Amino acid sequence: MIRVVLVDDHALVRSGLRRLLEGEDDIRVEDEGGSADDGVRLARLHKPDVVLLDVGMPGRSGIRAVAEIIAAAPAAKVLVLSGDGYAATVREAFAGGASGYLLKDAAERDLVAAVREVAGGRRYVDAALGARLAVAGREDDDPLSDREREVLRLLALGHTNQEIARMLVISVRTAETHRANIMQKLLLTTRAELVRHALRRGLLEEGDDGA
Repeated sequence: MIRVVLVDDHALVRSGLRRLLEGEDDIRVEDEGGSADDGVRLARLHKPDVVLLDVGMPGRSGIRAVAEIIAAAPAAKVLVLSGDGYAATVREAFAGGASGYLLKDAAERDLVAAVREVAGGRRYVDAALGARLAVAGREDDDPLSDREREVLRLLALGHTNQEIARMLVISVRTAETHRANIMQKLLLTTRAELVRHALRRGLLEEGDDGA
């Protein structure tokens, strides 16, 4: 019997996933939660075989909690379930210790297959991501537009939305929208994370953090 913990901030999504998985003779859902912190707590409590983990949740993203979940339940396999198919996000998930990555628009049979694969100690990658990951292996995969990269650099340098709006001759609302999109696409929650990303992308020089 494969014991599963579900972690997604939408109750209706969890309900659907539970019904689907518990329709299988070899899968049992032990518990469910709505945040990354819930994922860590439930992993520690139940020591499940698989943690099915959403990425975009209130507070920190699921990917930020992968390593902590594995530390709480070393035998558990983390299967990331996400609407974000950017290669950079997939790489980050596996770098954190995830065993599988499945897109939310996958077929029901693929979800069940993914749970069985990771429970069996194998890695699972959504078939729709294959070509994208292959391309990303040759190219720098970046979900940001040119303007968003420009805004990212200014944010990392410490400029406010109002200052960015003046510098780029855009409205403050537009600057705020760019900032929100950047944080969502890159799964960032703090300015420190934003600065580190800008450094990795070569948008800043070391030590040039706007301080």
